[in-house]
Amino acid sequence: MKIASDAWNFFLPLAAASIFFFYAGIPITGAVTVVLALFVLFFFRDPSREISSNPAAAVSPADGTVARIDHDWYDETTGEKRIRISIFLTIFNVHINRFPVSGKIVSMEFREGKYLAAFNHLASEENSQSIVVINSDYGKVTVKQIVGLIARRIVCSARQGDMAVKGERYGLIRFGSRMDITFPANTELKVKVKDKVQGGSSVLAHLVS
Repeated sequence: MKIASDAWNFFLPLAAASIFFFYAGIPITGAVTVVLALFVLFFFRDPSREISSNPAAAVSPADGTVARIDHDWYDETTGEKRIRISIFLTIFNVHINRFPVSGKIVSMEFREGKYLAAFNHLASEENSQSIVVINSDYGKVTVKQIVGLIARRIVCSARQGDMAVKGERYGLIRFGSRMDITFPANTELKVKVKDKVQGGSSVLAHLVS
């Protein structure tokens, strides 16, 4: 399985530390660092996904559980009442993030904020986050990468003016997090609260022209 390149910043020091501890005759500490090194590879795994060919289908930007759905959410980024889906990711989920739709990226910004636990719904507004707005053929779709209590680092390659391709990788959040997606109010949802979703392969909604 492919491993995200960010993994090596954590894996290599841990692997070196484990060799040192075993060589120094401290096997218990060495074993702990080996377990941590293997967990890093597990966390940064990047599996292939089959992406829906339906142009109206919006796919999940991340693996996780649908934690909340708001049907009358005011999105200050677009100035509209929209549908919002919140996805909670544990440290055991794949953390590669993917574009939910294809279209032109009309804005991308990073907002500094708090580090509330990602399962806390206040995290959507108060935590540090990146906000990407995509102008698709079916209207604007916004997607947020939101840090959590443990996750303190957002990686985002999306840039204003670039073209987003549905299902294509564009970033990750390190070690537990949350993602919010907002759709036009007339969007037909395909998920409900507590559903498990996979980034790229799970269809969250069908957009209406």
